[in-house]
Amino acid sequence: MESIEVLVLPQVPDEVLHRIQNIDRRVKIIDARGWFDIELRATWPQWTVERYLGARTYPATSLEERNRVLASAQIVLTGWPPLKDLRARTPRLKWVHELPAGASNFLDTDLWGSDVLVTTSRGLTNRRPMAEFVLASFLHFARGLHLSYRDQKRRRFDHRTYDPVLIRDKTVCVVGAGGIGQEVAKLCAAAGMRVVGTRRHVASATPLPPGFARLESSDLLLDLLGQSEFVAICCPWTKETTHLIGRAAFAAMKSETVLVNIARGEIIDEEALLQALADGRLRGVALDVYEGEFEHPPDSRLWNDERVVITPHVSAATDVSEHRGVNLFCENLTRYLEGVPLENVIDWERGY
Repeated sequence: MESIEVLVLPQVPDEVLHRIQNIDRRVKIIDARGWFDIELRATWPQWTVERYLGARTYPATSLEERNRVLASAQIVLTGWPPLKDLRARTPRLKWVHELPAGASNFLDTDLWGSDVLVTTSRGLTNRRPMAEFVLASFLHFARGLHLSYRDQKRRRFDHRTYDPVLIRDKTVCVVGAGGIGQEVAKLCAAAGMRVVGTRRHVASATPLPPGFARLESSDLLLDLLGQSEFVAICCPWTKETTHLIGRAAFAAMKSETVLVNIARGEIIDEEALLQALADGRLRGVALDVYEGEFEHPPDSRLWNDERVVITPHVSAATDVSEHRGVNLFCENLTRYLEGVPLENVIDWERGY
């Protein structure tokens, strides 16, 4: 019986290794957790290293040892950040699964567009916490809570500037009605909001996902933005969605719109965003992501604006994890061993 070598790179608990090992007797786990930290620290920007690797310790390994385990691996389980030259060093590689959701995480690696099957945890991350982040951000600006920071700093209230609004019966446009977007829709609908949204393609005979009052293909985005007081960006970052929210999108939005981005920073044209803020078109903006977030801090002009809240990509963080990336990997490993097509395979042309 030929063994299937599965190389585990991210810092997952021991129980995950046992779970993978117990799927089939042919599976041979190669525990390389932390082995490649030394390479990641040398090849990724310092901002990324400090944010995602921090000061964690890692085992001392030689380049020869690392190359040896890569040379024998057929399957790799990876996290963030990934090895940039993984494909070049794994001649037997057939399949890679990443625990995060974003296909764009591989843009700067040699896996992008390669002959290797790559799967992601798209739609299986902590969707409820991300949806709560969106709704919390909507309420934060709807109630004018951002203005309290200003008043607190100057030790003086200006109650006339708060102008709170009720979110019930207001319209929210969910840009990207995938797994996360659908969770946002359900939560916002439960709060009494009317939910409209977009996705890449919409089949006319398909029932609307729970929470949605209207769902359209992406070519009707500007029309939906014009109906909405609130906007949540939940779509993948691809060639088509780069700067999707640009000058035309901001021009289509209602005055005093609240915009929240929990997807990728590159989906918003930040110069267009800054202009919309300067023109007074936005009530508030919550950014859990921003352009170039893996390389440098946010633009100081955004950080200095009291109408902008920026968080360090933590919308999925929570005390109770509902992340199903390991579940998908285990299910896909069974499919792989049985010769059945895998779920959540990246389409390189589509970009996710």
